Amino acid sequence: MRMLRLIVHARSRQPVLVLGEVDGDRCLPVFLRPQQAEVIAVGPRAAADDQGQVQDVLVPVVGALGARIVAAELTALVDGVYEAELVLRDVEDAEVRVGVRPSDALAVAVREGLGISVADAILDEVGQPVSDLFPDGADAPPAEQLKDFREFLDEVSPDDFR
Repeated sequence: MRMLRLIVHARSRQPVLVLGEVDGDRCLPVFLRPQQAEVIAVGPRAAADDQGQVQDVLVPVVGALGARIVAAELTALVDGVYEAELVLRDVEDAEVRVGVRPSDALAVAVREGLGISVADAILDEVGQPVSDLFPDGADAPPAEQLKDFREFLDEVSPDDFR
């Protein structure tokens, strides 16, 4: 998945991260907590010593324990709420998964430039064609995308993604 846009839902004023398939035409709106949306808006860390966000402390702590964070994954949709995991590799290169809040997983992934994946079952259930949210395409000028997405968000609520 790739980050298409970070916007604010018109009615609820909640931040929404729109993820899009890298090799596909579906996208997924993810409602975020404001603190994590701010971290995502800042974007990737500029340098290894850039420790300006709360999530930035996680990487050196995990490293000190002999592991590294390699990805974030939205793993399930239960009662309209996403579940997520950070995927780590330990010193023996074994995969370790840690359940975290989706907004935290996405914030860490964006800050660290990690891969983001979404379970196929989630995309099958609530994924939207990019053209439904962005009629002018995901690569259209930001002003056009924002206009298209605002029109979509005016008609939708978090409950629509159950």
